[in-house]
Amino acid sequence: MNKSEILKILEQFEVTPGKHFGQNFMIDENLLDFICRTANPAKDDNIIEVGPGLGALTRKLLDGGAKVTAIEIDKRLSEYLEKNITHPNFKLVRGDACRLNLSYHAQGEFRIVANLPYSITSPFIGRMIDLETPPHEMLFMLQKETGLRLAAGPGTKNYGSLSVRVQSVYQVEYLRGISPQVFYPPPEVDSAIVKFIRRKEYPSMAERAVLFNLVRTAFSQRRKKMFKQVVAVFGNEAIEKAYSSLGINPNARAEELTVKQFVAMGKMLSNSRQSSVDSRQ
Repeated sequence: MNKSEILKILEQFEVTPGKHFGQNFMIDENLLDFICRTANPAKDDNIIEVGPGLGALTRKLLDGGAKVTAIEIDKRLSEYLEKNITHPNFKLVRGDACRLNLSYHAQGEFRIVANLPYSITSPFIGRMIDLETPPHEMLFMLQKETGLRLAAGPGTKNYGSLSVRVQSVYQVEYLRGISPQVFYPPPEVDSAIVKFIRRKEYPSMAERAVLFNLVRTAFSQRRKKMFKQVVAVFGNEAIEKAYSSLGINPNARAEELTVKQFVAMGKMLSNSRQSSVDSRQ
């Protein structure tokens, strides 16, 4: 859809793009094609699209043969989609993607494609990595700054708690930056397209709970050595054992540890905690 087509539809349905919903509609057909090629929809793929807007990408995903469940919070846009997309593989769910049980709506393994409102990016991705079985793939358009954080490696300024938590479950690839001019209305910041592929092996829910607590604690004062911070939460004996076993320098800061080291430490702490519980029973 080009800008004039979008404006006509918005006027017809009395829609004014709302900042509270983070509504920025893509007006660049080449970008839509790139996203669709990258998503690579195939017959019977189970795709959840968050924030379909006017359905420009939705239609392309359906044309590829995918089953698309679109989550739309805006009542007026939902009305437009109900009237204008009648494909048998299309299902519309009205509601807040941050509150809905997406696993229930997907009913099986699923992927997510979304032009995420900037305000919900971190909490939404946080919800996905908390699922017992996270989506096997995700493709997001999001704020460039957040994209750089999600894909960052150790020793860089963007590497932090969010980087480690997400990368413990997914291989994250920053694909490309996006100019504000490809949207109507244009956002105030640059965007990016980031791809997430679920790892073949990732921490269990119990291990993730410990790992995510460990990572948040470790990065809470990122300029300081993390030892004292994590000892205060997990105990001196458990942390010293983990440091020794993994060859971690006691003077290391959180930003120096790799995702693999954090995952290994989280697993050791989770096993230690479970052993302690079992011994008391």
